[in-house]
Amino acid sequence: MSSMMGLVTNEWLKMFKKRSFFVAYALIAAAIALMLYVLHAFSSPGQGMFLPNIMTMVLSKNGIGQMVVVLAIVGIAGSVAKEHSLGTIKLLLIRSQTRSSILTSKYITVLLYTLTLCLFAFVCGWIGGGMVFGFDIQGHTFGGFLESMLYLWIYAVVYATLSFLVGILTRSTGATIGIGMFLLMMESLIVTLLSRYDIVKYLIFTNADLSVYVNGNPPFEGMSLAFSSTVIAAYLILFLAAGFIVFQKRDVA
Repeated sequence: MSSMMGLVTNEWLKMFKKRSFFVAYALIAAAIALMLYVLHAFSSPGQGMFLPNIMTMVLSKNGIGQMVVVLAIVGIAGSVAKEHSLGTIKLLLIRSQTRSSILTSKYITVLLYTLTLCLFAFVCGWIGGGMVFGFDIQGHTFGGFLESMLYLWIYAVVYATLSFLVGILTRSTGATIGIGMFLLMMESLIVTLLSRYDIVKYLIFTNADLSVYVNGNPPFEGMSLAFSSTVIAAYLILFLAAGFIVFQKRDVA
């Protein structure tokens, strides 16, 4: 356990020492500040803009949440790929730690990084929205907002894990970002094109956003929160299994 914590700490420090590390958080804060300014400047008093509205915009995959996912993909793109391009992967593999341990520590760091982005967006939205429009939550609960943040994190983890796999397969930071962004942007189109077929219910793109169940509106008949959670878990296991198998067997020049 202590060795794994050491590996995770090492991976986190690698990310932390990058000049671009704080850029993602700065962009999230700037985007939320701009959104609050526009809403405050152009909304009339009768529109009833309250904190729940702000949090919905911040944590929605169609709002600031989309930006959070994009930043997560960009931030983790080089976690494996850049190790190959820089040749530092050889320094990791000659140590006593197994390849599985090394890759596990990298994936745990991916999860932690994605979580911090979601938490940061949540805190900025809560504090900023409360300061501008007041902290009246209009019958909502704080736990409900945390649930929305959890759903955003799961959504981000799906694409972060997919990008993590692409990074292992391609060993290219550019390809990882490009493919991850492409799949994210094509999500709705893929679901729409396959909506007439029953198989659409089993696609990761259809199930990734669990927030659709907040109001009890499943994307397609027969789907539920438990169903989508199971599908997500199955895909994540598949992605990780493929990644670990390739990473274990691939020769490092």
